[in-house]
Amino acid sequence: MLPIDEELKVRLNSETAKLAWPELQRHFARGVVVVAAAGMDLVEVATRMGMDDGGTVGLWLADEQIRRASEDDARRWVDTDAVFWAVVVAPWVVVQEISHSLDS
Repeated sequence: MLPIDEELKVRLNSETAKLAWPELQRHFARGVVVVAAAGMDLVEVATRMGMDDGGTVGLWLADEQIRRASEDDARRWVDTDAVFWAVVVAPWVVVQEISHSLDS
C-alpha cells in the first residue's frame, strides 16, 4: 500500500457532496460510477483511485469492497429514491449510498 497523498485526500474531502439518484444518472449512463461498500471510507477510496494505487484498488475490487455500478443497482436506486455521498476523481464518480430519499 502506497503512503496516502494527504493533500489529495483533503481536496477530495472538500469536494464530497450529497447527490440524489437523478443527479447521478448521467454519470451512470457513461459507465463511470464506482460503488464503495458500506463501511468503506469514501474519501480514502477516491484518494487511492486518484493516486493510481493499483495494488490497493485491485484488492478492494477483488474483495468486492468497491465495484462498478450495475443495471440492478440503477433499478433499485430508481425504486428507492436513493441518496449518496459522492466524489469525483476523474473520470470516476465514487459513491456510497446513505439513504433512500432526501426527505428521509
